[in-house]
Amino acid sequence: MSERNKEIAIAFYNKLINDFDPETAFNLYGGVRYRQHTPVIEDGREGVTKFIHWLRENYPQSRMEIKKSFSDGDMVILHSHWVQSPGDRGNAVVDFFRVDSGKVVEHWDVIQTIPETAKNDNTMF
Repeated sequence: MSERNKEIAIAFYNKLINDFDPETAFNLYGGVRYRQHTPVIEDGREGVTKFIHWLRENYPQSRMEIKKSFSDGDMVILHSHWVQSPGDRGNAVVDFFRVDSGKVVEHWDVIQTIPETAKNDNTMF
């Protein structure tokens, strides 16, 4: 079940963020009820849809590249590099999705700006 949940969450995420298509994302992969924990996005499908439309209008070239993915039961964790505009350093993002009966029903995230300099030579990915 964990691997299938990971596939569902990745497909949902790509459809939302990279394709700017919340309607299809929710129709194919989203639960009827969707709980959003990101404080800058309203709860439910409508809140995510509004955010994705805003993102498309303001950052039409933004891209999310998933670097690592993990799953354990109904939880899926994605570690990604999100660039809002070409040439930006972007953000390191960790998203948590809860999948229930094959549908994404809950989301949390943590976003960290990638700094210009670091005190080590390791990357954030």
